[in-house]
Amino acid sequence: MKIVDRNTGKRLKETDPVVPGAGKDLTSIENSPMDPPDAYEGGVEGQEKTELPEALKQFTNRFPEINKILDALEKEFGEFVTGGYQFTEGFNSALTTFFKFYDDDLLPFLQLEQKTLFPILHQKLMKSGEHSPAEDPKTAVDIMEDDYVKTIQLGTLLFNFLGLSSRLRDEQARMFVLETAGGNARELIELVRLNIFRKENVLYPLAVKTLSEEEMEELQSKFGE
Repeated sequence: MKIVDRNTGKRLKETDPVVPGAGKDLTSIENSPMDPPDAYEGGVEGQEKTELPEALKQFTNRFPEINKILDALEKEFGEFVTGGYQFTEGFNSALTTFFKFYDDDLLPFLQLEQKTLFPILHQKLMKSGEHSPAEDPKTAVDIMEDDYVKTIQLGTLLFNFLGLSSRLRDEQARMFVLETAGGNARELIELVRLNIFRKENVLYPLAVKTLSEEEMEELQSKFGE
């Protein structure tokens, strides 16, 4: 998928960094979230970073907390992999914290965006021509929706594979499942970080550019519903 500005022709890189190398674990340097792929170069042409309205700060205010949880999960999973996939107290604690955050905070946060921001922004982007030129045009909102679906899928896979590993007696099968879980964790961490980047550098600047003050106020009013 691509994010396209119909006036300038600028767009994000076509390659999605989440899919390639899915089988590699957290120790793979070339796939590390700390070595961002080309998709992190995207942005809205001619749009300088400005103070966001309060309606959008409702979302960005959560980003530091999300990144803190991701950093902790990445650290513990990295030690889990290099330590030969041995479950430790620190790793189990990090998993418990992450999955509680995933269920109680991250998914509801994404659902809030779907309920409040996405519908009105998608409609405005379609009307203003801020979409792909395909027969079935896509907007930046569609990409965020895809990220949301992938987040659910990867979180579910990670949880299920970790649970399955504890029930396997065959050591080779157990290691394969745990290696797969490591790949899922890496993808999930990178996906959420990339999603935050896309929002800060593409989606929210498009919202500032496209939505009127009245529409921002309407968006703000929906948070209490």
